[in-house]
This record gives sequence, structure tokens and C-alpha cells, in this order.
Amino acid sequence: MRLRFLSQTLVFLAFSLATHAAISVPTEGSAALPTASDGPSKEAMEAFQAGRHAKAVELAAPLAEKGNADALYLMGFAYESGKGVEASRDKALEFYRKAAATKHKDAIYRLSFILLASEKEDERSQAREALESAAKDDPAVAGRILGEAYLRGRLSPTADPDKAVFWWKSAADAGDIPSLLLIARFYEGQFGFPELKDPKEALAFYGKAAGLGDAPAMAALGSRLLSGDEKFRDEKKGREWLKKAADAKEFSAYLALGDFEENVKKDLAAALSQYERGKDAGQIDCILRTADFYIEGKGVEKDPSRGRSLLEKAAEGGSPQACFRLAVEALSVEKPDLLLGYKYLLAAANGNLVEAQNELGLLYLSGKLALADGAAGVAWLTRAAQGGYAQAQNNLATLYERGAAGVNQSIENAGQLYSLAANQGHGPATLALARLLNEGIGTKADPVKAWALATVADERGEADAKKMIVAIESRFDDKQKAAAKKELENMKAEKPAASTPPVK
Repeated sequence: MRLRFLSQTLVFLAFSLATHAAISVPTEGSAALPTASDGPSKEAMEAFQAGRHAKAVELAAPLAEKGNADALYLMGFAYESGKGVEASRDKALEFYRKAAATKHKDAIYRLSFILLASEKEDERSQAREALESAAKDDPAVAGRILGEAYLRGRLSPTADPDKAVFWWKSAADAGDIPSLLLIARFYEGQFGFPELKDPKEALAFYGKAAGLGDAPAMAALGSRLLSGDEKFRDEKKGREWLKKAADAKEFSAYLALGDFEENVKKDLAAALSQYERGKDAGQIDCILRTADFYIEGKGVEKDPSRGRSLLEKAAEGGSPQACFRLAVEALSVEKPDLLLGYKYLLAAANGNLVEAQNELGLLYLSGKLALADGAAGVAWLTRAAQGGYAQAQNNLATLYERGAAGVNQSIENAGQLYSLAANQGHGPATLALARLLNEGIGTKADPVKAWALATVADERGEADAKKMIVAIESRFDDKQKAAAKKELENMKAEKPAASTPPVK
């Protein structure tokens, strides 16, 4: 169940071009250049990609003044990223608008990303107009972006799944494989909206993408035919698609086969054989699975040393999960190796593993690294909280409530963070919200809502919740008891309690 208490959140939309492979971005390490890369701006573009940003801006500026589209685009990107010039949103928009006026696709998309992230409705509307216009000539990329924007509620008062699917289907009809995969994931329920979940439709769209030769889609389709909804399983076809995926060097196919043997067929030896094949091909998850089998002795003689060496191999290959597991191993023994644990924990955190970011934040706050570093601890907890990790949201909320670790006390921030965590089913955060409302901390006391929240916290396993429930009930009259039960029904039905006051 989701509980909705507060209207504000601390997680803001960030549109990443990394998810839109069809867009040329002049970043270091990128081989992509705008179509007119052999034109006057070629030298400036090459300088920018080589990391000589200031020189690139120097070369692009006079070309931009003459209206060269690629140069205008480069100048916009420079001001957006702060490379070669001081970052300026206004300047970036100015150059992107000029480039977009020449129908420069990359500029249109960059401009749209900035405007879609705006809190101003008129700017988001400008993005919609630009994208809808671009969709006439480039329905694939523009449609994909419009679909995501509607799903995130950036172009409508709330998320609009119907328009999201409409635009993704428009992009898919133009041959956009990422949009086919987005639709498939949507119908699997990966983006929420469980009432619109349709496993049969999901399989159909994975099938369309696989039929167009997309190897990851082949692996996804094969995996679901083997281990997905039982009504649609087809072992023969599933194995065929996974073989095609593996032949196309999509080695996650071995992971899917191993998972099928392990979890459906219950054949640990066959599962290990598939994981080993993926491991030998360098598939990180297969390396991790194989490590588990040797560490735990699943279908093979237990060999912790071999398992650990595989984790180290995965860590060297950049696996945040492997780094995190090695960090936990180093830090959880009777005599922890703090330096080794910190090394692996930092690598996992830098790999955007939210669990590692949370633990690293707590490690900095603990003082075990010689001295406590409140600023670093709060920074890592904030990253994990923004990444949606409920435990980090709860931890950070506690700091804001107490005004600890160098943060200014803010009951409003604490309430928002507790709410985010509670919405994910986090028991301690749910009970903390109940306490704030029961005691009137930062808001008017509301024992009715506090009782409902405490009851949910109790259902989530919080031992102290029963004590609060009994204490609140002892002050209720019959009318309040009825109101509290109704409030609980609303919460469980995912209905926002209209009169819930914000915690300030």
C-alpha cells in the first residue's frame, strides 16, 4: 500500500541524455557529432570532445554569431555544462533556441530537457510544443521523450499513462526499439499503474523488438517465456530466443537460463553450468551468481575462497554490487578492515548503489574513519535519499528532526523525508510520522491520523507501534474511533487524506 501525506518531495526530475541513444552529445568520450560535422564547426566540435573546452568555445563563438547551427548547439551545451564557460541556464537556453530555430534536432532535445525540468508550467508547455513539432519529422526520438514526460507528469497535472503509451507507440511505429521496450516494461507494471498491467501485451512488444533484431529484447523475451507469468510460458521458444540472444553476444541470456534452471527447474547443477558460461563471457551478474554458488555450496562443493576471488573479479570489472559485498565482508567481521571496507564501499557508492551510499554516509557519521565527517555523511545520505532509498530517507529525516551532524533542524524536511520512506513501506518512518502528528511536532496535533499511521506501522512490524496505538486509543471517544478507522481505510485504499496538514 502507498501512503500519501505530503505534497512536496525532495526528489526532482532529471532528464538524462544517456537514455536517448539517438541524440548526439558533445561530451568527452562520445564519438557522436551532429550531422554537419564536416562543416565549419568541425574543429570546434573536435576540440570540445578532446577536452579543450575553452578553445572549442573560442572557435565556436564567431560561427555562432553567423548563425551556424552546430556552433550554436555547442555553445548551448557549453553553457549548460559549464565547460569552457561559466554555467548559465539562460545562456544555454538562448543558444539552444537559436539552434532549434534552424531545426537542429540535438538542440531541440537539449532545449526540451531543460524546459521539461522547469517548475514553470509555461516553460514545460514550450517543451511540449517543440517536441510535438519535432515529432513530425523525427517521431522516434521526439515521441519517446514526450512519452516519458507524460508518464512523469511534466506535461499534465498528474502522470498520464495513456498519453505516454500513445507517444511511445507513435515512436515504435517509426521503428524506435527503445520505445517498444518502454511499452513492454510499462505493461509489465515496472512504472506503476498496476491496473494497466498486461503480461500478454508486454510479451507482444518484447517480441516486436526481438523480431527487429534487438539482442537485449531477445534476452528479455526469452527470460519471460521461461520464468514469467505461468499462463504465457513456453520453454521451447524461450530457449530458442535466449540462444539467439547469446549468439548475438547478449550474454545476459546465460543469466536468464541459469535463473530458470535454479528457480523453476530447481536444478542447481544445470543453473551453475549456465552461470559459468556467462561468467566466462564476462557477464557481471553471472559472475556474482557463480560466486554465490561457491560461497554457499549450492550445487557444488563449498569454496569461499574461489567465491571471493570471483567477487574481486566482478569488482575489478566495475560491479557496484560486488564492491558492496566485499565492503560488507571487510567491515562486518570481529576485527574489521576499515581501509579495505572503505575502499570498496566508496567504489560501490560512486557506482550509484544506493545501499552503499547510505552505508558510506553512516560510516562517515560514525567517526570510525578517525574523525566524524558530518558534511560528507549528510552528502552521501542525501544522494541515497534522492535515489529513492527508503532507509537513507529515514536516516536523513532523523538528522533533520534532531538538527544533528551539522544540518539545520527542519521538521518540514524531516516530515517530507519520513513521508517518502513511508510511501515505500518503511516501518520506522511510518511510525515517526505518527509520532510527529500525535505530539504536534511541527504541525497541529492530529491523533486520528496518528492512530492510522501507527496502525500501519504496526502492520509493518514496528514493535513500538502497539504502545502508541493503545495510548492514543485511550483518549478517543466513539466519534474519533470511527474517524480513525475511516482514515486507515483511506490510507490502505491509496486515497490521499485531503485534510492532512503539511508538517512544518
